[in-house]
Amino acid sequence: MYDSTDIQTNKGMAIVAYILFFIPLLAAKESKYAMYHANQGLTLFLATVIINILLGLIPFIGWLLLPLANLALCILAILGIVAAAQGQVKPLPLIGRYTLLK
Repeated sequence: MYDSTDIQTNKGMAIVAYILFFIPLLAAKESKYAMYHANQGLTLFLATVIINILLGLIPFIGWLLLPLANLALCILAILGIVAAAQGQVKPLPLIGRYTLLK
């Protein structure tokens, strides 16, 4: 499904996708591998924004859960970076099944 040459050439872009998801969209839009990880990065970014807004609006309990949620989101980013560095195409747990980019 994914070309091994594409994976080797665009591993760096795939890793960057979890930090700044839009970089691979601009620099490696022809790479199916980089675009897969850019989609995962975008999904993670949107989940982070939504969770931070929602938990930030809930007094006390939301504020207590916010650091735990952010820790979980950081762990998801690390899992994505590790998968990208190893040349794997694995969806992130919980949020990885959503496809936002074609």
